[in-house]
Amino acid sequence: MKKVRFTKMEGLGNDYVYVDATKEPLEGAPQLARLWSDRHFGIGSDGLIVIEPAESEGADFRMRMYNNDGSEGAMCGNGIRCVGKFVYDKGLTQKTRLTIETGAGLKYLTLHVGKDGKVSRATVDMGAPILEDAGQCTAVSHGGEIEVEAGGRTYRGTFVSMGNPHFVIFVDDIEAVDLEKEGPALEKNEAFPDRCNIEFVEQREDGVLRMRVWERGSGITMACGTGACATAVAAMLRGRLSGEAEVLMDGGRLGIAWAGEGRPVMMTGPARTVYEGIISV
Repeated sequence: MKKVRFTKMEGLGNDYVYVDATKEPLEGAPQLARLWSDRHFGIGSDGLIVIEPAESEGADFRMRMYNNDGSEGAMCGNGIRCVGKFVYDKGLTQKTRLTIETGAGLKYLTLHVGKDGKVSRATVDMGAPILEDAGQCTAVSHGGEIEVEAGGRTYRGTFVSMGNPHFVIFVDDIEAVDLEKEGPALEKNEAFPDRCNIEFVEQREDGVLRMRVWERGSGITMACGTGACATAVAAMLRGRLSGEAEVLMDGGRLGIAWAGEGRPVMMTGPARTVYEGIISV
């Protein structure tokens, strides 16, 4: 049996198991993601994030993210903030501005270090949103929105890709949404060839965007960083907000800023270490 050291981390309750593979590769990551994510028989998490040496020129590290069903995702907004905290707090780098290689391209982090010398928050340049991608969404756009038939209902919303696909649906009452039923029906809809992350959003009177998410490959999670970015972009495209947004999820709040089409989405939020351990594989 081989022993693997891991760190459990979370960003707004979106929790992952993190493994440092900068010196030695982690074999069998998809299977380990399924085993370790189990909240009864494993460590318990939304998935596994492996930190590897960068392959792209100019990048500091590579991040590979696996959902709790073993499928590999392109990016995780909450996860990448924790990657920044991991490599800084553990002395893998002394830089507070990092370039991280992901399945969705290079992402740029600014780390916010507290008085204790540890990273508490991070701002991530998430890149420009993609508003049309035939490989991720085949539904026809109607004035910037798409219609999807699922479970005998018609859903009208906005498709936004942040490297991974999102379908953002604005509703009058977020508590009336049966996320456990509606989420999977939409995730696996034929309009989304590679499945899709689903966000239901209620805009409150104070302008805050209250969001709940069904994540592709993970199900209901407490937060989704790329989903918060997609939600803010959708709200601004629909004229609900301009420039900045506060997105409130079950796990907490993220600040999102977007200057418009072709410009990057900036996301700021917390990152926290829960505990560390050693597990046999």
